[in-house]
Amino acid sequence: MAQATERLRRYLDDELGECRSEDVERRLDELSTLEAALGTAQMGAELDVLSALSNEMRYTLVRVLVAAGEELCVCELNAVVDVTESGLSHALSQLVDAGLVDGRKDGRWKKYRATNRAVALVTVLEGSVSDE
Repeated sequence: MAQATERLRRYLDDELGECRSEDVERRLDELSTLEAALGTAQMGAELDVLSALSNEMRYTLVRVLVAAGEELCVCELNAVVDVTESGLSHALSQLVDAGLVDGRKDGRWKKYRATNRAVALVTVLEGSVSDE
């Protein structure tokens, strides 16, 4: 921490022309407030979502459900991704836990749909990739 504080002192000295201890303390307080505002629970939930999307199969499932715009049966999803039933079930469970997919039982069939969160994330991601 001392090295980081010294580096901050040098930065503030460059920015302000001169740096006093009060300047460093004030900036450290501001940075601490920013860090506290992030909230560890919120960050944990966001990391769970990103982790769920970091696997190609799970991301494919989310993209297919978003593109479908309706519920799809597990048997339909299994036709999209070449994986065992237990692998598919595990992937869908992770997506449900991350709040990206909702599932419901319909008689003997299990159906899934993308949540609004999934739609929003896919939309953002699609818009962030430029055609080159």
